[in-house]
Amino acid sequence: MIPNDEIEDEELTGDELDAAEGDELYEHHRIVVDRGQELLRIDKYVLSRLRNTSRNKVQEAIRAMAVEVNGAPVKPNYRVKPQDTITITLPEPPREDRVVPEEMALDIRYEDAELLIVNKPSGLVVHPAYGHWQGTLVNGLAHHLANLPTGRNSNIRPGLVHRIDKDTSGLLVIGKTDFAMTHLSNQFFHHTIQRSYLALVWGTPPGPTGTIRGHVGRSVRDRRVQSVYPTGEQGKPAVTHYEVLESFGPVTLVRCVLETGRTHQIRVHMQYLGHPLFSDAPYGGDRIRVGQSNGTYRAFVENAFALMPRQALHARSLGFVHPTSGEQVFFEAELPEDFAAVLEKWRAWAVNN
Repeated sequence: MIPNDEIEDEELTGDELDAAEGDELYEHHRIVVDRGQELLRIDKYVLSRLRNTSRNKVQEAIRAMAVEVNGAPVKPNYRVKPQDTITITLPEPPREDRVVPEEMALDIRYEDAELLIVNKPSGLVVHPAYGHWQGTLVNGLAHHLANLPTGRNSNIRPGLVHRIDKDTSGLLVIGKTDFAMTHLSNQFFHHTIQRSYLALVWGTPPGPTGTIRGHVGRSVRDRRVQSVYPTGEQGKPAVTHYEVLESFGPVTLVRCVLETGRTHQIRVHMQYLGHPLFSDAPYGGDRIRVGQSNGTYRAFVENAFALMPRQALHARSLGFVHPTSGEQVFFEAELPEDFAAVLEKWRAWAVNN
């Protein structure tokens, strides 16, 4: 027992009641070794300091270069020294709840021994939570990946290292082994995962490109949504880069690239900028924000809302280093039918107006 170590959980994301866009499901620990610590193998030391983990998970983390000492990855035979600063990134521990595997049609875009890429449709909850214990993506994954390390005992979160909101469509990467999950979690923590989204927003954001910076955290007025805290008094740092792709007058198609992954990050950042996502009710995008709220234009917009009664957000692409091959891989998913139909509708409107 080492009594005086400084231990901090710098990152622990994943609210079991909120399967939200952008959430990254990993935990990050920082340990400052006590001055009187004797030399000890890194795996034994880390295992003695962390709860709810195993020696195998710690060793997999070391192999995945997710254990660093004084800012650099270490080998398994490294022995900790007094005043070393150790950081560890691990997949979020599975919850104690159980999930029933359900046969489900999954749109799998790629699969190998280590991971798979799934294209999630809008309307599908990612993992079980209060009010959604069945019919989630995790239920389908538990059936498809019966031998997944975190799924063999029907744990609630097989293979997930990030998630997107129920009404956001697009790509998710699923780890199939402890090593893959740890390797991917480490990439998410270090912000080396390349993620882009397509969003339809009200109005035209300033400039052809831009960056939105502002801490994101739960709203003090409404716990169901997030708020931006620009001075950093609450929430966590968040950075979203955007690029204007196509303007239709009242609305604009933008490409958003996440530098961080916070709950509802794109949605709340675009609202903060004054350009909420089209049809995004919680953030004010489900009413006419640009143009007169009457006549044929009102009827047109209401028809577009009916065509896409969810936020206009699609997780378009994912790029990352493959855990075992070490190669950079990249995946894209086309727009779903509702998003594509709304875009065509606005294109036609722009031509005629």
